[in-house]
Amino acid sequence: MTRQEFENSLAKYSDILKQIRDSAHLLHDNVNQTYDSTRPYGFHLDMVAAYISKYGHEVCTEEKDVLPLFFGAYYHDSIEDTRETYNSVMKMAKQFMNDEQAYMATEIVYALTNDKGRTRAERAGEKYYRGIRETPYAPFVKLADRLANAYYSFNQCNDINTRMKAVYRNELPHFLEGIRVKDSIDVRFSLPEDMVTEINDILC
Repeated sequence: MTRQEFENSLAKYSDILKQIRDSAHLLHDNVNQTYDSTRPYGFHLDMVAAYISKYGHEVCTEEKDVLPLFFGAYYHDSIEDTRETYNSVMKMAKQFMNDEQAYMATEIVYALTNDKGRTRAERAGEKYYRGIRETPYAPFVKLADRLANAYYSFNQCNDINTRMKAVYRNELPHFLEGIRVKDSIDVRFSLPEDMVTEINDILC
């Protein structure tokens, strides 16, 4: 899609996008989840969605994919953090879109859900990254998620963010390699180069 076509779609679906946003915020509020211990978790979700808005025209191929793309952004932590299941997320998605769109949206959320593991490396191992690479739009949404976290960490001054700065910087080469789909002509699996440049500029 062109940037203008994408922005036109955002305007067209603005009411539904707000409903998706509010629903995701409420979901995390209901389990008292916070971001950086002080902010409502919706703060992070909005940051991720902002990157989807900024770069989405570079990967979104059809207007019908706009709602699944944003649902994936707003709900990407729902299975991992709010005790939802694949089926319950699918049910929520169907409140906002048709069955085909809801399937795409739920697959994005599922792909971005960490595996069970004792360490960060175990929770985001090769199986996890393979699931992202095999799911349309999941690499893009995951990069938006990491970009939001990286930007926030590099603009805050506390012990947690200082530690995460080093983690995100050290992980960057492996992270990009893990989510990058090679030799695919399907733009839905792509990573916008200007988006990759932005995270490199923040971390390197």
